[in-house]
Amino acid sequence: MKETHQMERNTFLETDRLEFATWTEEDRPLASALWGDPEVTKWMNNKGFLNEDEVEARHTQEMKRQQEENVQYWPMFEKETGVLVGCCGLQPHSSDENVYALGVHLTRDHWGQGYATEAAQAVIQYAFEELDAKSLVAEHHPENEACRQLLLKLGFSYVSDELVEQTGKIHPSYLLQRPSREPK
Repeated sequence: MKETHQMERNTFLETDRLEFATWTEEDRPLASALWGDPEVTKWMNNKGFLNEDEVEARHTQEMKRQQEENVQYWPMFEKETGVLVGCCGLQPHSSDENVYALGVHLTRDHWGQGYATEAAQAVIQYAFEELDAKSLVAEHHPENEACRQLLLKLGFSYVSDELVEQTGKIHPSYLLQRPSREPK
C-alpha cells in the first residue's frame, strides 16, 4: 500500500529524490503503514513484528525525541509523488554528547532502489555538518545482510557484537567517525 502525505510539509532536508520532514500527530496512518508491516519490522524485536500499540508507541516516541533531542527517524517522501518512502534518522546513542545512532526503515515498495543509501548519506552529512556529531553508530540484526552491506557502503567500520535486548540476539555494531576537516 502506498501512503502519501495529505498536507504541505515543512521539509528540512532534501536529496535528489527525497524530502525529509518530522513526524506529526496527523502522520499516524503513515506510521502504521510503515511500522505495521511485518516485512519492514521483522528484525526489530523478538516477535518479528510490531503490534498496533507498539506502532503507536514508536510514533509517539519519535515525536517526543524530536521535541527533546531535535532528532528522530524522520519520515521521508518521494519529491515527485509525495509517497512515503520510509524513515531515516538519528537518536542519541549514549550519554556521550554528539554521538548518534543512525537508522533507516523503508516501505517494502521502495526496497532495492537506492533509497536507503541516498537517505542515509543525507542524514550522515546532516549529522556531521548541522549537529556537529563526533561519530555515528549503527547496528543490524545478524540475518539482515542488506543492512550490513549498506553500512559498509556508507563507510561504517565493524566494531563489536552486542546483545540487543529487543531481539535477544547478538547484533554486529559499527562506527563512523566524523571526517577530518580541511584547514581553511
